[in-house]
Amino acid sequence: MTKIVFFGTQQFGRGILESLMSDSDFEVVAVFTQPDKPVGRKQEMQMSPIKILALEKNIPIFQPESLKNCEMPDLGMDVNVVCQYGLIIPQTVLDSAKKGSVNVHTSLLPKYRGASPIQSAILNGEKETGTTIILMDSKMDHGPILAQEKIAISPDDNYLTLSEKMLPVACALLNKTLKEYLAGKITPQEQNHEQATLCKMFDREDGKADFTKSASEIYNQFRGLYVWPGIFTFFGDKRIKLLNIKPIEKKLEPGKFVAENGKLFIGCAEGAIEVFKLQPEGKNPMTAEAFINGYLK
Repeated sequence: MTKIVFFGTQQFGRGILESLMSDSDFEVVAVFTQPDKPVGRKQEMQMSPIKILALEKNIPIFQPESLKNCEMPDLGMDVNVVCQYGLIIPQTVLDSAKKGSVNVHTSLLPKYRGASPIQSAILNGEKETGTTIILMDSKMDHGPILAQEKIAISPDDNYLTLSEKMLPVACALLNKTLKEYLAGKITPQEQNHEQATLCKMFDREDGKADFTKSASEIYNQFRGLYVWPGIFTFFGDKRIKLLNIKPIEKKLEPGKFVAENGKLFIGCAEGAIEVFKLQPEGKNPMTAEAFINGYLK
């Protein structure tokens, strides 16, 4: 049985971990996940989805603040598996397993190396993305490719729906690839580093809608940044979160809020967006009709 140490923090990584644990050929002997973090107004400490699952399954948990000077425990692992861990992993840790470290990356490498591959693919209007399994080296998402599988991005996919579609594909690809790699049936293929693109970690201000862009660009921003950080604009001095929108063909002044027949539109450089649900600063989410009645009449 193949012994695995798993490194991950986010929800997608939990799905990958569950898949490994359900395969009788694998034994997850420990997990590394980021330390518990304060969340929300009350700053209550929250465990990662990986830690919650590991606790349920009685798997040993390690939560170092950094791996820079980390001495890996002697767990007899054959391979490390990494998915959405979020901390830099030094070469000493990558080399701690007999067969090295394998990463599950949610893009078609070398495109979209970095922290936000799913979000960035949607935001840039890509029609497809995929999962890449790589053998890790010391550079970010740089190692040779073991396997890839493509998946189509539907026009209305957002970060959440695309992640849900990608997960079973990624799980099946990883489990199959791991077995073939460990059996010596895969020759790692060097990436074309000249074609590499990078994607950033998004923050709250990345969600500001710029209505000098087209309606389709605003919609891609909404889809890509769905859940976090979301997108927003201003109505006067009020910050407004846009919670449900669609692009339409309509000529309006860019950035202008217009109410017509109980419907709410905002003009863009090309076309407009129709707003179905929104949330003014300090208020509860509301329908377009409620916003029109409260702010535009």
